[in-house]
Amino acid sequence: MVQRKYLCIDLKSFYASVECVERGLDSMTTNLVVADMTRTDKTICLAVSPSMKKLGVKNRCRVFEIPKNIDYIAAPPRMRKYIEYSAKIYSVYLKYVSCDDIHVYSIDEAFLDVTHYLSTYRMSEVELAKKIMADVFETTGIRATCGIGTNLYLAKIALDITAKHSPEFIGILDEEKFRETLWDHRPITDFWRIGKGTAARLERCGIHTMRDIACSSEDMLYRTFGVDAELLIDHAYGRESTTIADIKKYVSRTKSLTSGQVLTRDYAFDEAKIVLTEMMDNLCMSMCKQDLVTNSVTLTVGYSNSLHLEMARGSFRIQTPTNSSPVLSREIQKLYSKIVYPSFPVRRINISCNNVVTENFVQLDLFEAVENADRDKKIQKTMIDIKSRYGKNSILKGTNFLDGATARERNMQIGGHKSGE
Repeated sequence: MVQRKYLCIDLKSFYASVECVERGLDSMTTNLVVADMTRTDKTICLAVSPSMKKLGVKNRCRVFEIPKNIDYIAAPPRMRKYIEYSAKIYSVYLKYVSCDDIHVYSIDEAFLDVTHYLSTYRMSEVELAKKIMADVFETTGIRATCGIGTNLYLAKIALDITAKHSPEFIGILDEEKFRETLWDHRPITDFWRIGKGTAARLERCGIHTMRDIACSSEDMLYRTFGVDAELLIDHAYGRESTTIADIKKYVSRTKSLTSGQVLTRDYAFDEAKIVLTEMMDNLCMSMCKQDLVTNSVTLTVGYSNSLHLEMARGSFRIQTPTNSSPVLSREIQKLYSKIVYPSFPVRRINISCNNVVTENFVQLDLFEAVENADRDKKIQKTMIDIKSRYGKNSILKGTNFLDGATARERNMQIGGHKSGE
């Protein structure tokens, strides 16, 4: 059996590095943060440069947490620019590896299966990694780090834990080396897929390291974590059977569309309902554009951070799947009024349209006013055409001009951040 070789390449402080390159500055020596300073000082820094990290400033910190004695450049987010750089870097990967052997994990991170390329290039995996990283730097000015592993999990762990301590920013792991060097590594949250919640549950079981997981009773782990225990146990030994080919072939049995917002301030009950209506309308537009419909919608609302309350959750179902904004907006407003406390300020809203299917496969309800559905659809299609041609803010509803509405501003953003246009 061929032992696979994977590279997991990450672009160092990607957004901050792009801003440094655009200014002709060295990201390794320049103090720079990417943050929208027009918001409050509680806004999150999307990235900080490596030199800021050396000064103890954490990535994804809030602006007010940056020590006052540090001088730095504040760069507003330019998401479109970052996407352009990411696409250019992806084209570098394609010079060495087929797209079938690349899995893009995020805008600044990708897995490459180089197993069958090493003999072609007559290189070791380390030599090929260095060549690709050098090409990325020569092409874009962006520095990269790389994890090398015999499976996807080990490549990711080599990147996250060992590469950062290597002078060449390359980490290498196989199952044996993983157990020798990282079985007793702390904190356990440094390992992929172990967040604070999982770590807390493990700690209650007396588990603090990957060695502890490997030595624990499997029955106890399955009782505590259910089917997720299988992944924990495999990862504790450095095992991972999934390949990039498996990821490429995977097709979800159900599909959903979601929209979420973290509001810039605490919103009153009625203000948040305006944002909710805008979000539902945008999801309906998105479904209509793709000829999709839904029969189930889930709403999650988070209250002000100062209240320390659990989020409000609820769902509704309708008999006939639809993408009609009037229908779904009316239903989600009713659900919102039912599950959210009117006296508590709102800070987060998330909507999920579940069981999304292609409209052609939906059977019409004989009792439904078909002429109304056709009219709504024509209106939505017309609005989509106008927005596609002239921009998202070229046609708006009266709701979008009410106090507290966010759609007009978000239409100028990508992923909730300024596009830089």
